[in-house]
Amino acid sequence: MRLRKPKKLNRGDTLAIVSPSWGGPSTFPHIFEQGLANLRSLGFNIVEMPSARTAADVLFSQPQLRAKDINNAFADPNIAGIISSIGGSDSARILPYLDKSVILNNPKFMMGYSDFSTLTTLLNQWGLVTFNGPSVMAGFSQYHNASAEYQAYLAQALLGEVHYPIFKAYSHGYPEWAIPENVGKLHPAIATNGPKVLQGTGQVEGRLFGGCFEVMEMLKGTEYWPSPSFWQDKLLFLETSEDKPSQDYIRFWLRNYGVMGVFEKLSGLMIGRARDYSECEMAALDEVILSVVRDEFGCDSLPVITRLDFGHTDPQWVLPLGIQHRLDLDNFSLDAVEPVFDSL
Repeated sequence: MRLRKPKKLNRGDTLAIVSPSWGGPSTFPHIFEQGLANLRSLGFNIVEMPSARTAADVLFSQPQLRAKDINNAFADPNIAGIISSIGGSDSARILPYLDKSVILNNPKFMMGYSDFSTLTTLLNQWGLVTFNGPSVMAGFSQYHNASAEYQAYLAQALLGEVHYPIFKAYSHGYPEWAIPENVGKLHPAIATNGPKVLQGTGQVEGRLFGGCFEVMEMLKGTEYWPSPSFWQDKLLFLETSEDKPSQDYIRFWLRNYGVMGVFEKLSGLMIGRARDYSECEMAALDEVILSVVRDEFGCDSLPVITRLDFGHTDPQWVLPLGIQHRLDLDNFSLDAVEPVFDSL
C-alpha cells in the first residue's frame, strides 16, 4: 500500500472546520469562537463547512451531511487542511458515506482526537497520513492560556516541525463551558515526573497507529477495524477520554487486543496519560496493563510506556499516523525517522 502524505501547512493557508460527531459549536459557540480566533492568530484562514455550527440534534440525525463535508473539504483545492471542531460519540456512523477515491486523490492535513479517531484510523488504513491532535474547542480554544513552551510547540507542529517534548506539567480538562467567563481556561496545572517505562529497553521502530480507547472499541468487529496483518510492527498508541473508564474496562479492552494476537505483532505500546486519574490510580492502571500484556499473554518483551502527552490531556502532542518512528526507552525520546509531509 502506497503511503499518501499531505503537504505541510503554511501561514496563510485555509483550514476547513468540520463537526463529524457532536455539534458542540452550536451548544457552546463562545468556546468555538475562541478556538477559531486562536487559529487565525497563528496565521491561518478559516472556512466553516456547513456541519460546523449545525444544531447538535440536527447533526446527529444527518450522518450523511457530516460525511459530505469531509468529502467536500478534501475535494476543494482551496483548502489545505481539515480540523475537527470537537469529539463526541457517534462519528462511526459517517464512515459508510466517506468517498475513498476523493480523499486519497487529494491528501491533506487532517487532525482531531477523541471520537475523531474513527476517521484518523480508517483513513490511515486506506493509506493516508492523518494526525491525532487538538480540536478547535478542546485544545485550540485554550491555546492562549497554555504554557509558553506548549504554545511554541503547537505553532511549530502545525507548520510541519515534528518533535515530542516532555512537558513538565499537565491539566485535566476545562472549567464548565456553560459559564462564559471560563472561555479559554484550563484547570490548574499538575506537575509530572514524565513518562513511565513499564517494560522494555533500548530502541524500537514502528509506524504510529492508534487513538482513543473507547472509540476504538466502537470499531472492533466492523469492516473499519484493521486486518490482522495491519498490526505488524506498529507503535500502537491508546488513551482514555473524559468518561474515565475504570481499570477493569481497560483490562477487558486490552485483553481483547491480546486475544486477537495484536500484542505479539506490535513493536511497542504507548499509553497516554489517563484522563482524571490520580497518581495512585495511574500506578494501579500501570499494573493492570502489565498484568494483561505480560502475565496473561506472555508478551514480556513488548516495550510498554505510559503517561504520555497525547489525547485527553493538555498539552498534547500531534501524532502522525502511518509515519515510521523510533522509540528510545532508555533516554525517553520519540522521533520520526522518515519525512512526515510530501515535499513535492
